[in-house]
Amino acid sequence: MDLGVAGRTALVCAASRGLGRACAHALAREGAGVTIVSRTKADIEAAAREIAADTGASVTPVAADITTAEGREAALAACPEPDILVNNAGGPPPGDFRDWERDDWIAALDANMLTPIELIKATVDGMIARGFGRVVNITSGAVKAPIPILGLSNGARAGLTGFVAGLARQTVKHNVTINNLLPGPFETDRLRSTIEAEARKEGKSLEQVADARRSTNPARRFGDPAEFGDACAYLCSAQAGYITGQNLLLDGGSFPGTL
Repeated sequence: MDLGVAGRTALVCAASRGLGRACAHALAREGAGVTIVSRTKADIEAAAREIAADTGASVTPVAADITTAEGREAALAACPEPDILVNNAGGPPPGDFRDWERDDWIAALDANMLTPIELIKATVDGMIARGFGRVVNITSGAVKAPIPILGLSNGARAGLTGFVAGLARQTVKHNVTINNLLPGPFETDRLRSTIEAEARKEGKSLEQVADARRSTNPARRFGDPAEFGDACAYLCSAQAGYITGQNLLLDGGSFPGTL
């Protein structure tokens, strides 16, 4: 299927590895010109070279902290009028809410709620004026089924979800959609860090914890980031203009609910 994004411009955050990189790769493969952002210069430049070599697309790396005003300014200077925006930022650390101070909560909100909102604010009117826009926020399956050890993430991402639910209904008449992708367990550095934290807490090996996690998933495996990237590319497609304000869960069937 031709997704109709060839020649479009995309800004993808936290894209040097993991799910962000998978989204950037999928969009580049479909012919979009992609600007990718991450904190570490060497990592983001390596990712850009590899994605460009694999897809033949134009890939521009930006080394910046997207959770800061300066970082967002740098990203938007490199890609001032994106047709596609993929919001993504590393999740806050796991832990017990009794140990978190106000600064911990503010950092979580800055990264996982306020930064996506600021980037949407900076780009959505241009999308409306051009008559095409796709915003995809990478949130978490914890939005639907909160994970106790990830309370900071649960709270911040739920706040973003509520904001998007209202805005997405205002922009869709202009062919600008805003949706959320909710990953369950995928083979990423983030998953490895949560497994390590759980293993330390329970006094188990990493293999024991990972095997236990896999065994509770109906798919009996963790997700492949490439699967996630393909789902993102479809939500950014020309064909997805009637999908907005949705929370698409990719979790191998872990969530037990019907809605």
